[in-house]
Amino acid sequence: MKIGVIGAGVMGRGVAQALAQSSLSVVLVDIDKAKLEQAREEIATQLRFRGLFGSSGNLEASEQIMDRIEFTTEHHSLSDVSFVIENATENWDVKRGIYELIDGICQQDCIFMINTSCISITKLAAVTTRAPQVIGTHFMNPVPTKKTVEVIRGYHTSEECIRAVDGLMGSMGKEMIVVNDYPGFVSNRISHLFMNEAAYVVQDQVASAEEVDEIFKKCYGHAMGPLETADLIGLDTVVHSLNVLYESYQDPKFRCCPLLRKMVDAGLHGRKSGQGFYTY
Repeated sequence: MKIGVIGAGVMGRGVAQALAQSSLSVVLVDIDKAKLEQAREEIATQLRFRGLFGSSGNLEASEQIMDRIEFTTEHHSLSDVSFVIENATENWDVKRGIYELIDGICQQDCIFMINTSCISITKLAAVTTRAPQVIGTHFMNPVPTKKTVEVIRGYHTSEECIRAVDGLMGSMGKEMIVVNDYPGFVSNRISHLFMNEAAYVVQDQVASAEEVDEIFKKCYGHAMGPLETADLIGLDTVVHSLNVLYESYQDPKFRCCPLLRKMVDAGLHGRKSGQGFYTY
């Protein structure tokens, strides 16, 4: 079985790596050749260091896994895939353009899996001719090590589609939790409120980023604090997602913290830029 992955950013390359490690053939598509090359290097690096994070006794050779991934700028390479997992930036116009394009390229029974933070699955399905075969699959970062996926049922998503995606998740060693479609779903509708309010706390000089995160880790037992999480996701992605949530619900609780906007304007996007609330 061949799986298409659109977008070679942090999430896209993580999805491609996880699929290839599960003995699946992958076509990784991005319009940016430099980003594809960066993805190739990053995946190869991650595969080489797998042994540091667990038993290395039965690990498949990195070269064999890499051979399962085709890196290309051509969307027409998706013409024979069974599933497409889209990981483009959290921007409605960008995502809409992708689905309008691939709807005419992919075979009719291909399932579209939307890896989005907040955009409505139903809304994106409406720009295709296959709404029953469109479903949300919100992978968590880092994808290869996270065992659970938030799966979102759009208004028209069929039970057959859900079963097919469950089978794919099973082959990747992942469990899925199926929820209904409203912007932000469960995880990001709640987590982005945490990250946004944490940024306000820093902006208002109540506490430093380190102190905020320490409280959540030491008092609540969280593995990461909200601002460490924001840096991991990418502050630009957090801002885009808050914009989607605010536009969708027209609720002031999703109003983006000015400090977050200022940091993104300054190019401080978190881990991927080397500087966010922390230095990397």
